[in-house]
Amino acid sequence: MGKYVYDWPRPMVTADAAVFAFLDGKPKLLLVQRKHEPYQGYWALPGGFVEIEEDLPEAAARELAEETGLKNVPLDQLHTFGKPGRDPRGRTITVVYFGIAGKDWQQVRAADDAAEVQWFDIQSLPQMAFDHNEIARCAIKRLKLSKTHENSPR
Repeated sequence: MGKYVYDWPRPMVTADAAVFAFLDGKPKLLLVQRKHEPYQGYWALPGGFVEIEEDLPEAAARELAEETGLKNVPLDQLHTFGKPGRDPRGRTITVVYFGIAGKDWQQVRAADDAAEVQWFDIQSLPQMAFDHNEIARCAIKRLKLSKTHENSPR
């Protein structure tokens, strides 16, 4: 890969994962508690910066596995969020992936830059880092649409 130098600033890119599981029939969203600034101690979706040679879905799966231990969760691209100011470290665009964990949802453990990991009821989510409350609302809407389509007659 060649090396390019530009005179104008470029945005950073992250990949986040909005992963759900059904515990006792109720949908829960997986969140990690941030170990470092910015937003140290706040809850957030698992995610992080995309490596220079990494494809976006691979980045989302890698970050999910590194921070929570969850692997092999089918992830579909949900939405891209890029409002200026969403990250205090600089201009950051995130590509968010949506997934539903299988039977290994119980095996989550905090690792890497996650202080804790927890499944939250979608009706009582905490105040989150960055714009992750907005992202969670988008993911919950998608979850409800997918459940509606699963239950509709064909």
